[in-house]
Amino acid sequence: MLANLSPAIRQYILVTGNYWAFTLTDGALRMLVVLHFHQLGYTALEVAMLFLFYEFFGVVTNLVGGYLGARWGLNRTMNIGLGLQIVALAMLLVPSHWLTVIWVMFAQALSGIAKDLNKMSAKSTIKLLVPEAAQGQLYKWVALLTGSKNTLKGIGFFLGGLLLTWIGFAGAVLAMASMLTAVWLSSLIFLKKDTGKATFKPKFKELFSKSRPINILSGARFLLFGARDVWFVVALPVFLASQLNWDHWQVGSFLALWIIGYGVVQGFAPRLTSVTATHRTSNQAVMWGALLTLSPLLLAVALWQEVPITPAIIVGLALFGLLFAINSSLHSYLIVSYSRADGVSLDVGFYYMANAAGRLLGTVLSGWVYQQSGLLACLVISGILLALSTLVVGQLPERSAVLTSTDQ
Repeated sequence: MLANLSPAIRQYILVTGNYWAFTLTDGALRMLVVLHFHQLGYTALEVAMLFLFYEFFGVVTNLVGGYLGARWGLNRTMNIGLGLQIVALAMLLVPSHWLTVIWVMFAQALSGIAKDLNKMSAKSTIKLLVPEAAQGQLYKWVALLTGSKNTLKGIGFFLGGLLLTWIGFAGAVLAMASMLTAVWLSSLIFLKKDTGKATFKPKFKELFSKSRPINILSGARFLLFGARDVWFVVALPVFLASQLNWDHWQVGSFLALWIIGYGVVQGFAPRLTSVTATHRTSNQAVMWGALLTLSPLLLAVALWQEVPITPAIIVGLALFGLLFAINSSLHSYLIVSYSRADGVSLDVGFYYMANAAGRLLGTVLSGWVYQQSGLLACLVISGILLALSTLVVGQLPERSAVLTSTDQ
């Protein structure tokens, strides 16, 4: 059946399949680590800090990974990412008394490197599979890849908890490592060689030398994801557990459902926004960014006015997830669209470096601000960061003008 499809479609299926398999293990592994160390008596904030290296090395990996992708080809960086995730899983198969905080932090660091190599490679590859004039198709493919990733990450949360219940921590990790090894071997055989390899040899200094649109989109992405994680990563689950007395399975299930719904909306984002090769896409980004800015502020007002907390949290989080998914999908399309085709991974890697830096900032702020001032303060800071992100993306020039200046 695959033989009847065009080469571009076959490569897209392979890339997406790799990304899906990796994402399942990434989400399941996060839930396994959270639940396992919670059982050992760690607080929510201490568990969150286990992922500090995961986020930090995401910053480094996206920057260097884009450079490696341009020099080596995206098939190699994607396969390296899959291989590193298998090693990270294997590190957790040691005897239980070896599973110290430092050991798990280093395993998570390796997983963070793997994840961002895989994501950068997948999204860069799509740029090369779609003709320049087919921007609508590009947007749909990017949205499908991004949305399905987040849906599967939510399913991975469920999978991690289920495997932990059925076969224990070591059995769950071994099962995931075995599945991912089979995917990795098929990728080594079937993924097209030298995809995304630049015709020039990029210099290391080019990692930081970006066009104005790339810098604008990277700055907006940094603020966008900082705004999400400042209240979502640590503050919200701790609030649900400590203030609303939710059980841990309730907290995990609620957040998993949110991520699944968020991913579904991302996949449908092209139907909600109008983007063409000539349309001024910054107008769309500003409009949706402004709507998103209001959502955490409205929830903050609801908490301040002592509206019933549980309904306010559920409705507020649903609204935030809907609008954030559209913004994230639109931004993901824009970076792929504005990136140069030759050496696309340099631009995409730099952009997702900013994404990872925003997550790192949000993770640290989430724990610290919540501990100092509570969830309401986290929501206000989220609104401020989103307002700044919207102002930054509003400076994006028209795509047609960028293409003209590049041609000259």
